[in-house]
Amino acid sequence: MSGTVVSVNVSERKGTVKHPVDAVSLKIDHGIVGDSHAANWHRQISLLAEESIDKMRALGLPDLTAGQFAENITTRGLALHSLPVGTKLRIGPCLTEVTQIGKKCHHDCEIFQKVGTCIMPTEGIFVKVLSEGEVHPGDEICVIEQRGAEK
Repeated sequence: MSGTVVSVNVSERKGTVKHPVDAVSLKIDHGIVGDSHAANWHRQISLLAEESIDKMRALGLPDLTAGQFAENITTRGLALHSLPVGTKLRIGPCLTEVTQIGKKCHHDCEIFQKVGTCIMPTEGIFVKVLSEGEVHPGDEICVIEQRGAEK
């Protein structure tokens, strides 16, 4: 199973929307160099599928762009939320491991206020970095090892 990296996104301060950049550097025990959420913890990098964002666009938010759900990496072609914790993903040259599916949505976020729902709690995923490198839009993202299911 594989897909494509659509956008790589960072924010300099927590609580702000992430913005697309040309490339990001992934660092072991850290996450994305220069991103406000990078730290040695289980939610080093957030990912969200473009297909999930499309669901919110269909609810009346047609102008949503990459990074507005605070995701570091926006993908297409891979059902991220269906991957179990422990699944290994290669993103460009980097190896990562899924550590969490979804996260509590802040009910005061702008998107939740507009449409009464958010996709990050059920369809966003988090990974930790197992091998370092640089990730760009257009890079392949593929499942290397899926826990609890056949490859």
